[in-house]
Amino acid sequence: MRPARIPPRPLGGTRGLLAALLLALALLTALTGPAAAGADHGTVNSSPAPTAATPVAANGRLTVCGTKLCNDRGTPIQLRGMSTHGLQWYRQCVTSGSLDALARDWNADVLRISMYVQEGGYETDPRGFTDLVHSLIEQATARGLYAIVDWHMLSPGDPHHNLSRAKTFFTEIARRHAGKQNLLYEIANEPSGVSWSRIRSYAEQLIPVIRAQDPRSPILVGTRAWSSFGVSEGSDESEVVNNPVRASNIMYTFHFYAASHREEYLNTLSRAADRLPVFVTEFGTQDYAGEGANDFAMAQRYLDLMARKRIGWVNWNFSDDHRSGAVFKTGTCAGDGPWAGTGPLKPAGVWVRDRIRSAGALTTG
Repeated sequence: MRPARIPPRPLGGTRGLLAALLLALALLTALTGPAAAGADHGTVNSSPAPTAATPVAANGRLTVCGTKLCNDRGTPIQLRGMSTHGLQWYRQCVTSGSLDALARDWNADVLRISMYVQEGGYETDPRGFTDLVHSLIEQATARGLYAIVDWHMLSPGDPHHNLSRAKTFFTEIARRHAGKQNLLYEIANEPSGVSWSRIRSYAEQLIPVIRAQDPRSPILVGTRAWSSFGVSEGSDESEVVNNPVRASNIMYTFHFYAASHREEYLNTLSRAADRLPVFVTEFGTQDYAGEGANDFAMAQRYLDLMARKRIGWVNWNFSDDHRSGAVFKTGTCAGDGPWAGTGPLKPAGVWVRDRIRSAGALTTG
């Protein structure tokens, strides 16, 4: 807030000098605020404090309480937001302007930072991609958004293939950002072709590495068969319910694409959320490839379920990819916007923006 202008007043003598000094001090305090006096501008974790209206300012550091994600007062909340596309392809879609729109026009709560490991991603330039994730965390923090750091392993589907890389990456990310209140770590995007016990083993080796640097932020664990709780490979949530990861303050991820994933998947999500802490870190209104016609009716059934059970969700994806699942029209990112409003959006973008903007993303009902 800009301080009110104080009209000049004639001052004279010693008393006038003292008054002038006091006036200057008052103006300096009004301009800088009490927080500036104690700011530590030399630490790597320092970042602009979010305003009171932002999700992070209102809810603070999150923690898992029972089967819910809760704010710093122990109240269950539901985060809603967007995932970037692969940063190796679409980093030009994640700009100051687009993030301003996500935070202030879409009224999102969370940004999922999707960093592919293979497919031209992290393994080709670990330093460069780590620095890019650092930058995006800082930008999300400056806007008062929660940030999910997504280790987007996809192919090969065994997370152990990237365990050493994951330890290196998450050690640095967690060490640098542990002081922040807005981090969640997603440690395995979509495991496939491996057993739940294999995924669980990976998680139980990686989680202590993160906890050594950041003991408090929630960790999100991918589930079998492209994070479907095993449904896409003929199983269900019972394997996780019966053999959960031996760690605290964690959640399990579920992904769905409404045109492909029908009643069996919806029912699995419903049952799982009654027994386990679940976060839907990826979904689309199209088929499982993010292509084809939108099934908004089926997607709304999922959203209604997630609203009732306070399941956080993130939509795929915040880019201008040619597929129907990318929210922006092709060419938007190359032209650096415009970003706000519905003009630059495809039908799926208009639909999901409206759902994010609707009242009560962080209310408890």
